[in-house]
Amino acid sequence: MQIVDRRLNPGGKSLANRQRFLRRAKEMVRDAVRNSAGERSMRDLERGGEVTIPASGVKEPHFHRSAGGLREHVLPGNKEYLEGDTIPRPRSGRGGGGSQGSPDGEGEDAFRFALTQEEFLDLFLEDLELPELAKKRVVEGDASGVRRAGFATQGSPANLALGRTMRNALSRRIALRRPKAEELEALEEAARRVEDSDPLKAEELRAQVARMRTRTLRIPYIDPLDVRYRQFEPAPRPIAQAVMFCLMDVSGSMTEGMKDLAKRFYLLLHLFLRRRYRHVEVVFIRHTHEAKEVDEETFFRSPETGGTVVSTAFEEMIKVMEARYSPADWNIYVAQASDGDNTTADNDRTAHLLTDRVLPVCQYFAYLEVGREDDGGPIGFMPRETELWRTYTKLRAADPRLAMRKVRHRKDIYPVFRELFRKGAVEGQKA
Repeated sequence: MQIVDRRLNPGGKSLANRQRFLRRAKEMVRDAVRNSAGERSMRDLERGGEVTIPASGVKEPHFHRSAGGLREHVLPGNKEYLEGDTIPRPRSGRGGGGSQGSPDGEGEDAFRFALTQEEFLDLFLEDLELPELAKKRVVEGDASGVRRAGFATQGSPANLALGRTMRNALSRRIALRRPKAEELEALEEAARRVEDSDPLKAEELRAQVARMRTRTLRIPYIDPLDVRYRQFEPAPRPIAQAVMFCLMDVSGSMTEGMKDLAKRFYLLLHLFLRRRYRHVEVVFIRHTHEAKEVDEETFFRSPETGGTVVSTAFEEMIKVMEARYSPADWNIYVAQASDGDNTTADNDRTAHLLTDRVLPVCQYFAYLEVGREDDGGPIGFMPRETELWRTYTKLRAADPRLAMRKVRHRKDIYPVFRELFRKGAVEGQKA
């Protein structure tokens, strides 16, 4: 996003101050965009719009006259005071402008920025990436990259190969024996030394200098034949293929508020993947006491419910992965959202599938546990840990690719999402 300051440049304002103002404004706009994640509806999450930042945060430093001292002014239109009169101090204590509010509620207390959808998304998803993305396979048919293809005798001046051009010119001058400047100077100096003692020798040397100068003019320092341009051609670029498995618990223990938090998380994830990566596929899996792969519409809007058996989601994921996404060719990512409840008899199987079948082939596994706003409990009491949280905590100590976060409020969705998918997320887990 580019911020253009169209205000007139007043006296005493340097370019450095103006640039600092623009940097602060952009940082505050970025924060305002990210804070809007918890306030917008799901449908409006990726749209542009207006964001407002307080004017106090972007004020520029300036010099002003200190209070006190003796001053003499000529004030036109004065009909009240004479020379020597004492002027009473204004009631506000700060002479001049005052700070009264606007009677209709309007005021100049904020900057408002209108952002397009592209600008909004660029700020919203800045500094995010898929951790540990490895180039396991080159996608065929992708020709967005370019590569060097030698040199050409014609081309754009921007592609001029100066080094190759000068090398060709030097080779040509050596081959044609173009006289050097030092040789001409040496002959001229020799002619001057023998001019008095041997005029014939001096004349012969001057004739030789003239012939060499003529040869120099006929053999240019750089000839059009020497010029070379760098040449480029389209070439396939190695693109890492990746698949994101989205596993969402939609059982009866998930309230509407919990489902809203989970859906907001997955909507951010889907928006991030679609915006930043061309070759990342998304697989949506919903589960209750049974799991199935669904399309995007069903994943976000289907009202079905039931019991809770988490292992069924991993079984469905493994089945889809074996059928379509070989870990040898694909980067495997998993994002799971749940309230943490699971059938007690299923905990061991869930841990076994995660440890032996899922984590070994994953680049990254992000677990989001959603809860009610009142789940914190009374002050002084530790919140109860859920079945999945206890199970995953034991596994996380041995595998840094497993990341875990909790969220209870809509306003916390985006900060948690940034923690899970910020650059260097896996390195942070290892540390």
